[in-house]
Amino acid sequence: MSDFQDFLKHQYAYVAVGEFKPGKFEEAKHLYEQAVSTYTHGFKGAYLLQEPGTDKGIAVIFWENLEDMQANQSDAYQAILKQMSPLFTHTPTTSFYELVCEVHPEVKSGYEVGNN
Repeated sequence: MSDFQDFLKHQYAYVAVGEFKPGKFEEAKHLYEQAVSTYTHGFKGAYLLQEPGTDKGIAVIFWENLEDMQANQSDAYQAILKQMSPLFTHTPTTSFYELVCEVHPEVKSGYEVGNN
């Protein structure tokens, strides 16, 4: 029964879409890594995506639940966000999503014909 209950437990994602001032993406990336490093309980992983050749990006941060996300907004985290804020061209769009489907590549075992 525990496996079934774990299956029903969904993760949540915080998604931010924004654009940085010209040439500021690398600095923002460094600050993003610092901010994410402050997370503890309930943090499941984070991704920062950059549209090639631009300063536009999408941050996706996965949480066990929304309460954990709110609990991880420490003073250190807030200070890093304050440093990052002036790097944006305008305030990023943020949303919360519930993870409802997760697909992983199939793990193949053994030797496959044609792979010498």
